[in-house]
Amino acid sequence: MRIYLDHNATTPVRAEVVLAMARVLRDTYGNPSSTHAEGAAARSQLDDARERVASLLGAAPREVTFTASATEANNTALLGLLAARGAETAHVVSTAIEHPSVEAALAHHEARGGSVTRVAVGSEGRVDAAEVLAAIRPETALVSVIWANNETGVIQPVEAVAEGARERGVPFHSDATQAVGKWRVDLGRVPCDLLSLSAHKLGGPKGSGCLVARHGIAFEPRLLGGPQEGRRRGGTENVAGIVGLGVACALAEAELPERLEGYGSLRDRLWNGIQKAVPRVRRNGSPEHVLPNTLNVEFEATAGEVLLQALDLEGVAVSAGAACASGSIDPSPILVAMGRSPEQARGSLRWSVGHGNDAAQIDRVLDRLPGLVERVRRAESA
Repeated sequence: MRIYLDHNATTPVRAEVVLAMARVLRDTYGNPSSTHAEGAAARSQLDDARERVASLLGAAPREVTFTASATEANNTALLGLLAARGAETAHVVSTAIEHPSVEAALAHHEARGGSVTRVAVGSEGRVDAAEVLAAIRPETALVSVIWANNETGVIQPVEAVAEGARERGVPFHSDATQAVGKWRVDLGRVPCDLLSLSAHKLGGPKGSGCLVARHGIAFEPRLLGGPQEGRRRGGTENVAGIVGLGVACALAEAELPERLEGYGSLRDRLWNGIQKAVPRVRRNGSPEHVLPNTLNVEFEATAGEVLLQALDLEGVAVSAGAACASGSIDPSPILVAMGRSPEQARGSLRWSVGHGNDAAQIDRVLDRLPGLVERVRRAESA
């Protein structure tokens, strides 16, 4: 039986989500924009899901706009807000460790004449809130800081940054895709104006996400052509996927205390076992400010992509700290931003636990890992 330790890439869809989506696909086939009974039934499903998402996040249902992904939500938050404010060439403050969907939007903003300050992180992968706020200028139109990094799991000081941005009158956005369902994300406590998330990171389906826009903050839609989502996102809603997101959020709200404890226990069991059994390893990222489910480890003098393949052949799924592109291996820009060398970044793997993992699985991984690392290192030195 395979052992899946790549929950930050995507999570297995929860059985409760599958059942709810199947019922919608079978029975709720109306268009939510239609005025007849079938349309009203579909619209009711959207309303229920919106309430579930809002409840998990501490937001109002009317503030939730459903999207097809966190990528769409991030692009809408950044480019849509700047467009709505006529600030296409304004200044934006962000970080050097954002998800590619944010970084690509920032690069697009720069290509159109805008400017971006990307605040550096320290060796533990955490940005300094004071440095982010110090980068704000009179012409700054937006601050965007990831809530928890997808590779290291390091949690950023979003509360301090959001409060500081609010005091300076600058909107604040956070990509909370990795944090939601694994950490307490409470918009009643954190003055975040725009927040993005995706269903498939918390036990929901791929192809469903949302953008939360608080207190009536305006953004220009990226998809035009219909009155859906309060005219904030054109296109007939993916009712089944949205219902799946709603169920996943309801499960997260009910299970969060258990997840925080359980995931953290499994992650620590894995790290402690690696330290004891494998020489020359280092943890990437702050051990204090980190998601309970995420562990990023450098295996010195080890080809990470080869170790990943060896683990896969042994039935263990993890992620490399490097991204494959056109047949070449590029070092993780996140780890390089933390001061790791390209070689150190290439020797790093991300382990992320989640629903369905247990201590016995971790122990089976620890039983196989030392021999695999030794074999890969031996091949590297040959």
